[in-house]
Amino acid sequence: MQAKTPSESHTVMTDLVLPSETNPLNNLFGGELLARMDRAASISARRHSRRVTVTASVNHVAFNRAIPLGSVVTVEARVSRAFNSSMEIYIDVWIEDRENGHRSKANEAIYTFVAVDDTGKPVAVPPINPETKLEKERYDAALRRKQLSLVLAGKMKPNDATELKALFIQ
Repeated sequence: MQAKTPSESHTVMTDLVLPSETNPLNNLFGGELLARMDRAASISARRHSRRVTVTASVNHVAFNRAIPLGSVVTVEARVSRAFNSSMEIYIDVWIEDRENGHRSKANEAIYTFVAVDDTGKPVAVPPINPETKLEKERYDAALRRKQLSLVLAGKMKPNDATELKALFIQ
C-alpha cells in the first residue's frame, strides 16, 4: 500500500455560529463543536483510507476559547498518523475576526477513526508520510499517545512502550 501525505486528507469546513447553536452565554455549544470536528475528521479519514470510517475515540479536546454567536468558525482536519486500520486525526479550530478577517486558533482535538469494510470489519489503511515540521511532530507524538492509551487500557505492558519510555529516560 502506497504511503500518503497528511495534505491528501486535509479537510476544511467553514460555518457560521447561529443562535440555535449557542448556550445561555451566546457561545457555541461544546457538543455542537464536537459534532463539527467529528464530521471533518470523518471526511479526512475517508480521504486517507478511501473506505467507510467510524469514530473509535475522542482522545483529546481542548476548549481553549469560547466561540461567540456570529463567529465564522473553520475546522481543519488531517490524518497525523496511520496504524494498521486506525488513523489519528488532528483537528485545529479557528475563528475569524469579524473586523479584520484575522484567524486565531480557538480549539484543537485528536480523534481516532478506524477504516472498515462493508461488514464493519477493520481493514488496512495506507501509511502516512509527513512532510512539514508540524506534520512530523504530530506524527511522532501520535505513537506516544497510542502507546500511552494502550498501557492505560492494559493492552500493552509499560516496558513495551518504547517511544513513551524514551520521554523519561535520558
